[in-house]
Amino acid sequence: MQYRLLIADDDPDICAMLKDFFEMSGYLVETAHTGVETLEALKGNPDLILLDINMPEMDGITVCKRIRNQVNVPIVFLTAKIEEQDRVNGLMAGGDDYIMKPFSMDELLARVAAHLRREERGRDKKQLKTAGEFLINLYDRKVFAGEKEIVFTRTEFDIIEFLCSNKGRIFDKETIYERLWGFDKDGDSAIITEHIRRIRSKFARESDVNVIETVWGVGYRWVL
Repeated sequence: MQYRLLIADDDPDICAMLKDFFEMSGYLVETAHTGVETLEALKGNPDLILLDINMPEMDGITVCKRIRNQVNVPIVFLTAKIEEQDRVNGLMAGGDDYIMKPFSMDELLARVAAHLRREERGRDKKQLKTAGEFLINLYDRKVFAGEKEIVFTRTEFDIIEFLCSNKGRIFDKETIYERLWGFDKDGDSAIITEHIRRIRSKFARESDVNVIETVWGVGYRWVL
């Protein structure tokens, strides 16, 4: 299968470099230089989006939120920002991962391939799991508390799927990051902490039972 990538960056040189690199690696690539162009390019049905945060007129965070209203594909932010709040804002907007500029082309290729493999694995699974009063549908990627659906982002659900499929086992955040993305050399596993905080918050709105336990100094485990 030949995957389609959408690369959105206001720097034409970066877009051209990435386009050439990924096309040589076997991908179909479309580029965009503004937020408006990025949203228009969604008509091409990309399998993954590389999205610059610092674009003019409509920044990457705003673009990401609008993308999430239309399609559900992996979004990897390309960013020169290093503040933790910038990373948190990107995740809260619906991003799945981020990579800091300047970046290694080999690392970027590995991240993209890992996200796409994860997508394929998700399509191949059809399974229901119960966790206390919650029902987790791994095939449809949905979680229910009774009749009510609890909405999780793509990455939040991937963490839920991984932990609940390994109930009782303890995983540190670095291992969770590596299992999800398949590449951990320079990855920032701190984003796992933020994702798990948000997962707990959403479950807590429906029940006072803690589904993910923190084993201090070791990691996390699914307890239901």
